[in-house]
Amino acid sequence: MEKSRRVFLRNSAMALAGTVLLPEIACSGNAGKRVVALQLYSVRDEMRNDPLGTLTQLAEMGYTHVEHANYVNHKFYGWTAKEFKKVLDDLGLIMPSGHTVLSSSHWDTTQNAFTPEWNKLVEDAAYMGQEYVVSPWLEDGMRRSYDKFMGFLEVFNKCGELCKKSGMRFGYHNHDFEFSESLNGEKLFDLIMKNTDADKVVMQLDMGNMYIAGALAKDVLSQYPGRYDNIHVKDMIQAAGGEGFESTIIGQGVVNTREVTDLARKMGARLFVIEQESYQGKSPLSCMKDNLDVIKEWGY
Repeated sequence: MEKSRRVFLRNSAMALAGTVLLPEIACSGNAGKRVVALQLYSVRDEMRNDPLGTLTQLAEMGYTHVEHANYVNHKFYGWTAKEFKKVLDDLGLIMPSGHTVLSSSHWDTTQNAFTPEWNKLVEDAAYMGQEYVVSPWLEDGMRRSYDKFMGFLEVFNKCGELCKKSGMRFGYHNHDFEFSESLNGEKLFDLIMKNTDADKVVMQLDMGNMYIAGALAKDVLSQYPGRYDNIHVKDMIQAAGGEGFESTIIGQGVVNTREVTDLARKMGARLFVIEQESYQGKSPLSCMKDNLDVIKEWGY
């Protein structure tokens, strides 16, 4: 599943080629409250086949916030921003965050500016009422060159400035490679944290992805306090066949999700995004109901 998500992210990027910690998250009237959202990649097939029906079922389950993972050709799941906002509004859903890969193709080095494609994404995100524009991937080539990598981190900072003009924040979502790959003797994750400005770039910490590389979220939270408004709550189990890990219903795996989520809350996080990409024979939608029940039992 991790491989399929990487392929999906790469394809989305090609298709698009169209802080100081804030103590509260507004989320359209929910200032100061803990907000639980669902990353819609968790129900990606359902969103592809029947997006309206899927969103309706999620709202009926009790979800009030979602995070998108599909912005292609200036559309969210095939809808324009205006159309998608009406769909969400009609269902009582709010979208405080969204995933779109910021790639090298979105920065025009000759003009020292973002391309019209990326500017349109930011414009549409603001229209949707997002608090965060999150990039969930780094190109392989970018990760092989120290100079390219460091240069792109400055683009991260510039994107933070761009998003701030529209009342939003730019964020980066980790996978496992940030903790397993290094440049000039430093892990990519450490380079990101040390070379992006806290008031411009938020780290959306995915506690499950990092576990694949042997990193523990509670340690990373403590190492870089004040950088996490926005957390992905994900649990992991041994994959079928015994090789590697795959995600599962939160609280049923090995990540100590409750402990990490509570620690993140104590350190100031306000947006908690559930994500599950593998389902162990259950239907994705039934898993999402179970996930919501669990996090509500935790008091979120």
